[in-house]
Amino acid sequence: MRVLIATQAERSHFFSLVTLAWALRTAGHEVRVASQPELAETIADSGLTAVPVGHDHRFRQVMKRVVDAQWPRFDMTVDPSAEVSWEYVRDGFRRLVPWWWKVVNEPLVGDLVAFCRQWRPDLVVWEPTTFAGPVAARACGAAHARLLWSVDLFARMRGLYVELMAGRPAGEREDVLAEWLDGHLGRFGERFAEDVVCGQVTVDYLPASLRLETAGVEYVPMRYVPYNGRAVVPSWLRTPPERPRVALTLGNSWTNRLGRYAVPVQDVLDALAGLDVEVVATLSTKQQAELTRVPDNARLAEYVPLHALAPTCRVVINQGGPGTVCTTASHGVPQLVLHYDWFDEPLLARGLVRAGAGAAVPSAEVTAAGVREQVVRLLESPSFAEGADRLRAEMAAMPAPNDIVARLERLTAEHRR
Repeated sequence: MRVLIATQAERSHFFSLVTLAWALRTAGHEVRVASQPELAETIADSGLTAVPVGHDHRFRQVMKRVVDAQWPRFDMTVDPSAEVSWEYVRDGFRRLVPWWWKVVNEPLVGDLVAFCRQWRPDLVVWEPTTFAGPVAARACGAAHARLLWSVDLFARMRGLYVELMAGRPAGEREDVLAEWLDGHLGRFGERFAEDVVCGQVTVDYLPASLRLETAGVEYVPMRYVPYNGRAVVPSWLRTPPERPRVALTLGNSWTNRLGRYAVPVQDVLDALAGLDVEVVATLSTKQQAELTRVPDNARLAEYVPLHALAPTCRVVINQGGPGTVCTTASHGVPQLVLHYDWFDEPLLARGLVRAGAGAAVPSAEVTAAGVREQVVRLLESPSFAEGADRLRAEMAAMPAPNDIVARLERLTAEHRR
């Protein structure tokens, strides 16, 4: 069958799709990956076939304006069992739809539909913010599946929105997400349904210890297989470390959004300097140049493939991004998560703590001394290594990407028109 992978141009979101795309390809299916032009080279680097569609979005610039303006934050991690008002959720979706989902989808949807009507895929696999994917699937009669890259806050908040809206008088109900998507679907003789938000099935690579499921959504578990992009193993990484190795990898989220990390990297390196460990800090050339000193027990690297680095470490310090958390967890390594209190980071951090596989510190509470204290605790207490190994085993027991191909073939046979 023909399979289209649809993703807006967000590098980390695409990475989560690669292993399933290759599983489908090696099962003999024809696979294309459609995204905005700026992602084409990244797709091609993965060995998959890229189809540039539409034009590049400007979400990063919009996000910076929103952060700089200090707009009220819509907390998607809010517990639905708590007292959450209709007005709070309604106003949150009033911001999410125009300032995130429209920004990344509007430059993509028209050309994606045109390509699907020409190429005629049997199945469209899309990541949770690429609503252009299910719209295009409906327009050409394909089945479609959503593939998560983190905890499913999208379905949970959608479920809460629909539930609260149903309790309002008819004249007070509004659904900005459904109205927007229905406008696109109506051009092709289709109408909005909830599967356009949550997929006909949802593939989830998080283990049960970290997962967040929503009633009414059909989940298909899939084992996480790390893909970190183009990877070359440096020669020094092939030699086992003489001391316990601690990796410091804080990703791009903090610097892209705020221009800084939660705590200065220099302070963290200084705090770890007196420990009998080898610190490997992955920092850009610009960030390395901003350091005033490098402790004797620290090694700086611009980029090291995390799936190659993590197995050599005793602790990985990170920001709580799903790719970093899952790559580290798949190798059974304890983690120290220094996270902001937004979107998926606090939920993933709390899940690691519950599993006994690490420690977590909110960004507002992060200090260099606190980082040192937590690293010592993770190194000295065997319970963390045991918890991390249990989590690794839980992930390893999940079906591999190749194992769920048959389920997607059945989905296609059931829903393809």
